[in-house]
Order: sequence, then structure tokens, then C-alpha cells
Amino acid sequence: MKTTNRRNFVKGSLTLVTGLLLANKSFADSIIGSTLKSNFKFGFSKLTYSFSDLEPVIDTATMEIHYERHYGAYVKNANEAISEENMSATDAKDLFSKISNYSTKLRNNAGGAFNHELFWSILRKPTPNNVPTGQLDQAIKRSFGSFESFKDEFSKAALGQFGSGWAWLVKDGNQLKIGSTPNQDNPLMDVSPFKGTPILALDVWEHAYYLNYQNKRADYVDKWWEIVNWEHIAQLYRTSK
Repeated sequence: MKTTNRRNFVKGSLTLVTGLLLANKSFADSIIGSTLKSNFKFGFSKLTYSFSDLEPVIDTATMEIHYERHYGAYVKNANEAISEENMSATDAKDLFSKISNYSTKLRNNAGGAFNHELFWSILRKPTPNNVPTGQLDQAIKRSFGSFESFKDEFSKAALGQFGSGWAWLVKDGNQLKIGSTPNQDNPLMDVSPFKGTPILALDVWEHAYYLNYQNKRADYVDKWWEIVNWEHIAQLYRTSK
């Protein structure tokens, strides 16, 4: 009788210890996962227009290659780097605020994914006499004197960016500012000397225009104003801090 009781006691104790170890392992794994691994990933942004809708400003072949191959690669590689580096961030803005802590792979591809998502969203079919209106128009005039002055300054930023990069209109408090960044950097990154919340972006990498314009970046920039979606940019202006 005593032997049986001792055997049952040992068996029960082992079961209890095993259960506690498994529970603790599960708890530890959940803590480590929530601390190191991010739930944030970049989605593949859908276009609100077809590849041909931006003709003749941006040709169909350029849009297809740019969107499917270049942008697709940025999203894939950014999410791969997020998984590899146990990156912890709640959203893209949070990630960019500490991007200097991560690899060049994550910096370049996360920037490429975010920058292009914004770029796609502020384009539409060519529109004659395409100008902003309302609150955004007033803000542009307060910051730059006139819409034409704004266009000139923004175009200079796009043309003055040596090599690959982006031109930006950002909201910084109640002010609008124009600047540029190299490669796939953007004004949300802690490594960027030019900062603010982007509401307008122009891609001046050659793959964005070379098939149609070759080396004539100025012609691309000049025609690009016809496809700017000012209504969406006005919405970004209203909702950005």
C-alpha cells in the first residue's frame, strides 16, 4: 500500500512539474515574441487606376514595371527584413523614427515600400488646369506666396536631387516645407536631416520615367503636375499633424 502511494505521488509530481515547465515555456515564448517580433508588416497597396490611365504622362510599360517589379520587391524585402531582424514597431512611422537601429536592407526596402505607397496614392488620370483648392491652396499660398512659386520650388528640389531619390512636400506643425532625400530615405526617418509628415512625393529614380523621357528629368517633372491628385493630398494635409 505504501509503495503504491509513493509511486502515485512521484507520478503526480512529475506530471505537475512537466505541466509547469510547459506553461512557463509557453509564457516565456509569448513574452519574447511580443517583445522582439513586430506584428507590423507592409501591405501591397492596390492602385485606384489602371497602368494605362496615366498616359501620356507616365506610359503603361513604365507603370507596370515600376509597380510590379520595383515596388513589389521593396515590399517583399522589407517584410523579410522585419522578420529577420525581430523588428518591433507599431507602424511605419514608428519604424522610421528608429530606423538607424536596423540594417541598410530594412532602411532601403521599408523606405521603398512606404514611399511608393504614398506616390501611388497621389496620382490620377491627367487633368487639365490641375491645381489645389480650398484649405490646401490657402496653406500653399501662405507658405510659398503662390501656387506657381510652390511649383517652381518643388520642381527645383526634384531636379536638384543628385542621382536617385525623392522630392517632398511635408507638413511640419502648421507649416508646409519642401525638400528632397536620397535613395529611399524619407522625412520620417531619424537619419534624414529634412523632416516632416509627407503629403506629396515625387519619385525621381530613373526607373520612374526613363522609358518615356530617357535622361530628360525636367520634362518628366513638368508633365507630372498633370496627374497629381490634389483632393487626396488635401485629405492628407487635413489629417496630418
